[in-house]
Amino acid sequence: MSSGLTFGTIKRVGAILLAIAIVLAAGIVIFQAPAIFGVEEDPQASITFEDQQGDGESVTVDEVSLSEGGFVVVTGSDGETLAVSDYLEAGSHENVTVERNEDAQAELVGQLTATVHRDTNDDENFGYADSDGEEDQPYLEDGYPVSDMATVTGDTSDALDDSFTVESLSAPGSATTNETIEITAEIANPTDLGSQQSVELRLNGDVLKQQTLELGAGETGEVSFEIETAGLAPGNRTIGVYTDGHGALDEIELTFHTTPEIEIVNGSDDSVTAAVATPEEGFVAVQDANDTVIGTSEMLSPGEHDNATVEFDENATVEDDEELTAFVATGDPSEPENATPVEYEGERIETTFTLADVPDGSDGGNESDADGGE
Repeated sequence: MSSGLTFGTIKRVGAILLAIAIVLAAGIVIFQAPAIFGVEEDPQASITFEDQQGDGESVTVDEVSLSEGGFVVVTGSDGETLAVSDYLEAGSHENVTVERNEDAQAELVGQLTATVHRDTNDDENFGYADSDGEEDQPYLEDGYPVSDMATVTGDTSDALDDSFTVESLSAPGSATTNETIEITAEIANPTDLGSQQSVELRLNGDVLKQQTLELGAGETGEVSFEIETAGLAPGNRTIGVYTDGHGALDEIELTFHTTPEIEIVNGSDDSVTAAVATPEEGFVAVQDANDTVIGTSEMLSPGEHDNATVEFDENATVEDDEELTAFVATGDPSEPENATPVEYEGERIETTFTLADVPDGSDGGNESDADGGE
């Protein structure tokens, strides 16, 4: 009797211990599941991009860290990609030199943004633009691309000994995108000989105007430029005045001069014409009730356009009472499926309409105004 109880007790204790072991083992498997089953943490990155002087052809990223390797992409204040680094292995890198793309329209000066991108297809070649953003997307932190901003000024340390020097630069701190602004600069000839040089006015590195200035030995003179802001995108812009070997920079904040909007002025079974005010380059896209883009206009520059014509796809059938949406988009008008709506202060620039509610444009309507119609 006693030995039977002891034996039964031993079996029960053994069963309990076995159950505890199973539970503990299960817990270990659960807590180690990500490692066991190959589930990894989200890729992480960080970047430090300090203000610096440069020659317009390259910039230096102070430090970048990438958990899975990738690239540093430098863009201008208007969003243009100006430079892409060589492939960077996973880990931390210091003093990374990023050289300007051969086809970049602007120099690496002004307010620049350096963003860390992944190498999603592991080919060590940056393919974000060529894949329309499908490959090599940015690293994200809290849903936003990992990036840093810096102001890069022209390097004057190697200015030519015989160059005129830009002593001062005066430009308005702000303006709207429908006015004429004046930029003046004081130029000095520090040499012992009279000479003349070309003086250039640049906006975000692009040459807008130039004039020839003649100065005697030790003489100082003033140059003045007038530029039209119509057609320029709003935002922070860098103004530069340059001689042969010297330059100076200033910043201007451009504000869109009117409320961005779109209005359908006439329409027919195969097209509509819109009046558009857009703060950035783009085109008008029209989508049907199924959210399918059925037509696009030509590209429009920033500003106001009276007659932007959208031709409907030849296979599209639009009923008079069908609700359509016209919106301003970026991308390629020939690839309407990739049209990205433009937002201004968090709101899309769009309007809804039916063909029955707009004037009849079946008599031919107006020609597309892709160059602006202020």
